[in-house]
Amino acid sequence: MRQAGKSLPGDAHALRVIWPFVPVVVALALFTIASVDVLSAVRAFAAGESEWSKGQKNAVMHLLRYGEDRDEADFQAYLSDIAVPMGDHRARIELDRDQPNYEVARAGFLAGAIHSDDIPGIIRLYRNFRHVEEVEAAIRIWADGDREIAALNEQAMVLRQLTLQPGCGIACVDPVLRGIVAIDARLTPLESAFSRQLGKASRRVTRWLTVGVVVVAVGLLLSAILLSQGRLRRERRLREALAESEERLQLAVGGSNDGLWDWDMRSGRLYFSPRCAQMLGFEPDALPHARETLLGLLHPADLNAFDDQLARHLRRGEPYDAEFRLRTSGNGYLWVRARGRQVRGDDGRATRMAGSLTDISEPKRYEAQLFAEKERAQVTLQAIGEAVVTTDVWGRIESLNPAAEALTGWREEEARGRPLEQVCALCDEGSQSPLRNLVGLALQQRWSGTTALLAGRGGRMVAVKPSVALIRDRAAQAIGVVVVLHDVSQEREHAARLAHEASHDALTGLANRTEFERRLAAAIARIRDTGGTHMLMYLDLDQFKVVNDTCGHAAGDELIRQMAAVMRVQLRKGDTLARLGGDEFGILLEHCTALDGERLAEALRRAVAGFRFTHRQRTFAVGASIGLVALDGGTGGVAEALSAADAACYVAKENGRNRVQVYHPQDSVVQARHGEMEWVSRVHAALAAGRFCLYEQEIVALCGDRRAGRHVELLLRMVDERNQLVPPMAFVPACERYNLMPMIDRWVVETAFDALARRRAEAPDDIALCAINLSGSSLADVRFPAFVREQARRAGIALSGICFEITETAAISNLTQAADFIEEMQALGCVFALDDFGAGMSSFIYLKHLPAAYLKIDGSFVREMLDDPVNQVMVEVIQRMGHAMGKKTIAEYVESEAMLARLRELGVDLVQGHYIAPPVPFAPRPRPAPAVIDDGLDLVVPVPG
Repeated sequence: MRQAGKSLPGDAHALRVIWPFVPVVVALALFTIASVDVLSAVRAFAAGESEWSKGQKNAVMHLLRYGEDRDEADFQAYLSDIAVPMGDHRARIELDRDQPNYEVARAGFLAGAIHSDDIPGIIRLYRNFRHVEEVEAAIRIWADGDREIAALNEQAMVLRQLTLQPGCGIACVDPVLRGIVAIDARLTPLESAFSRQLGKASRRVTRWLTVGVVVVAVGLLLSAILLSQGRLRRERRLREALAESEERLQLAVGGSNDGLWDWDMRSGRLYFSPRCAQMLGFEPDALPHARETLLGLLHPADLNAFDDQLARHLRRGEPYDAEFRLRTSGNGYLWVRARGRQVRGDDGRATRMAGSLTDISEPKRYEAQLFAEKERAQVTLQAIGEAVVTTDVWGRIESLNPAAEALTGWREEEARGRPLEQVCALCDEGSQSPLRNLVGLALQQRWSGTTALLAGRGGRMVAVKPSVALIRDRAAQAIGVVVVLHDVSQEREHAARLAHEASHDALTGLANRTEFERRLAAAIARIRDTGGTHMLMYLDLDQFKVVNDTCGHAAGDELIRQMAAVMRVQLRKGDTLARLGGDEFGILLEHCTALDGERLAEALRRAVAGFRFTHRQRTFAVGASIGLVALDGGTGGVAEALSAADAACYVAKENGRNRVQVYHPQDSVVQARHGEMEWVSRVHAALAAGRFCLYEQEIVALCGDRRAGRHVELLLRMVDERNQLVPPMAFVPACERYNLMPMIDRWVVETAFDALARRRAEAPDDIALCAINLSGSSLADVRFPAFVREQARRAGIALSGICFEITETAAISNLTQAADFIEEMQALGCVFALDDFGAGMSSFIYLKHLPAAYLKIDGSFVREMLDDPVNQVMVEVIQRMGHAMGKKTIAEYVESEAMLARLRELGVDLVQGHYIAPPVPFAPRPRPAPAVIDDGLDLVVPVPG
């Protein structure tokens, strides 16, 4: 990885290979420079010698000329020329010192006409090579020459003095001139010798330098080669180690299944390894190497977190370890983990960032599943109603759920780390001894659950049932304990409350029917064992329905509560007052004679009659119909006693209400009502056991007006406990009296529609019209048409094939409701027949108000028409009246051919009877009816027992 301001990896490698040769080249260069410098100094010496010789020769020439012509210019020229060797002399003298003044030497050489650039080389040569033989010899010759120059300069000064004397001629100066010539003669060989020595020195230095250069070059080259070999060996080892490390890295990356990425922040290039593309389902070269590629693949919801994590790493140096989702080639998303580090340049700025990309989708899925499981467990623990406490193996509290906090009075933060015995102080419920070392017993698997008392933080004692379980790790080692405290005090309170509610009426607080029957059974059993007499009262409030319908159920409930309070005041302390249902009450007077019972019953009746119920400025008077029964050793049982009391109460109502009726076994009226009530119980049992069934009897047309299919009437039958058929007239009166007919009518409609659906699926044209009898109670039920419509929809039959038969007396007693009912059902497609027509005195008056399609002539007229002319006239009148109003007539109870022939003569349209077709089963016996039929009706059905 390259940093700013440093060489690339390839350049660094080349530098490591080349650098040993650099010292060699530098050394050679320095040696060459030194050699050139020495040769240049020798050359400068030679040039200096030339200037020295030239100055000396010119000085002698000008001095000799001055001696001859005495020209001042020649003497000045002499002084100028002699200054050259004199300057070299001064420089040499200074350089011979131990601590020379190089400026003085430089000034001397400048005076000696040596170029300033050559002076440093001459000085270095003189100081460094003066002891070299040739150089030393040359310097000695230079010194000898300087002495001659000094002598020459003395002669010149003598000559100058002589020439300045007046009268001094040639002869005067001739000796001086000859001395000057002699000095010049001595200097000439010195100059030649100096030049020769300098040539020798130059040649020797050149040889030395050449040999030195070769030796140094060879030595340095050998050293460079040796150094290079060592470097190359180390480089080779490094390359091998690098290749091995890179191979390990590739194997590690391949084994870890990670991808690599490298982001150059300056260029924006973001490199993805082939593994990155493979993880996302792309081809190795399918992802463009740019930062925008990553941003385009990033899940939108993870963008902000990605930017924040990257910014914290770049700005604060926090470790870069981020998790986010990347889009795959299939447009799904893959969870990945990106880790990396930044590289900074010499200026401290981040220039590069590289790292790895790991597929963590599987751990994320497991993490999500684990989180969901943990969350469910946590929510379950928080929501559970039991108190749950967890501890470690040393019995220190780790957690409490909200139920445990509420039960113990400790908050989880306060209890954490405390001993279990401190937070959950338990003691045995029986012995009151503390329960200690619960965790130790659990670890030893010696804990057996028992009910205990928990002392809450506020001092409240709560009955609990502890259960203890161990928490184990994967190695089955116990790592903690779970203690569940089940609050049994609430269960006990609830059980007591349920027991009370099971035996008492919720509205009044009185004993309910179940409790009353239990107490009545116990009283009857005591009479059989010990003898004596008890009295049983069955009380029904009069005019209660007026209050309930006028003021609403809330007012009715309030009336019931107040009546209970009024009656409770009139009874003795040991008497039992119970609400049996609705406005009916039962009273058990234990150890009470018949006279006392009648007196108490009458006092109770007067108290109820004297009470006035006020609701919203309206006052109501109510009464009580009371049936009174004496209980003795001959009483059969609870059901028999209640049935007798109920029958006596019903007789009291029929005899004008607000009275007391004492039950006497010989009373025929009471016995009749008792029989009807027994039929009510038998009807309920038959419905529950599925012992009702339907028969069909065919109705035949007489005048060629036969329909496409048969016209039948459905007849209801009940099968008794001995599997014998019971005719309707045996149980229907009781059902009508006790308002059971709406329930039976609904059963008939539902059963008939199901059977018709099956019959018509097998033979579509078999039955064209099916007649079903309805009671007057169903006519008054505003919800009955909707019930019929729903049953027809469910069974999938058309209502145009249904004919409802209603009795004339039921229709006339509810004329308006009957007319509305008929019109509503006709709108659904049904037709109607008036059954038993002619039996009522007002039949013809109300006929025009009842839109029926058929008139069924009362069977009493048809059965005796051949023997009684009046009955025959009635049949004829009904037939003519029906035709006049567009209605068809049906004669029932046709028993002979003569009767059939006479009806045909009278023009009756249809006939029905055993002679025509006897009743036959219409459908198999259906399944038992449910014990409670929720038909939306408010039925008052007293059922003994």
